[in-house]
Amino acid sequence: MLRLDLPRLDRERRLEVEAEVPPDAPLWEGTGLSPEAPFRVAMIATLAGSGEIVVRGRVRGSLRQECRRCLQPVVTEVNEELILVFASADEMGPLEDDGEMRILEEGATYVNLEEAIREEVVLSTDRFVVCDPECRGLCPHCGVDLNIASCDCTTHELDPRWDALRALKND
Repeated sequence: MLRLDLPRLDRERRLEVEAEVPPDAPLWEGTGLSPEAPFRVAMIATLAGSGEIVVRGRVRGSLRQECRRCLQPVVTEVNEELILVFASADEMGPLEDDGEMRILEEGATYVNLEEAIREEVVLSTDRFVVCDPECRGLCPHCGVDLNIASCDCTTHELDPRWDALRALKND
């Protein structure tokens, strides 16, 4: 578990947080992400003069995804720089968690960084990857992978929903 020990941070004013998040960690459940290997997390937490906790660092790893055109497996790299800011609710005033600043629970002795890291990785992941910019995808009629073979499907089928407009054009 990626935890930031708040009493220790208060004493030392600066802490390094390093960890590996395994592909089968509960952190990834429900995200739709399939890590290829453990994700490497390296961050430094500091106390800001105004009472906030600023955590800066990097998350690196690779994901197994599908090409959006041909459905072949693709491994993509994730290399995200993160800046996380945590503050107690009374320091933030009437503002709510807006995504830029996260609320610390009152009396907490640690900050669980997993949820913030999970959120940042999910948001940074490209959901529409392609195996190759020239990927031809699958035939919409028979499903053959057009990168490997060709098919005899006709591409000139007219959509009957447009017949009324075609009739107007031909008049």
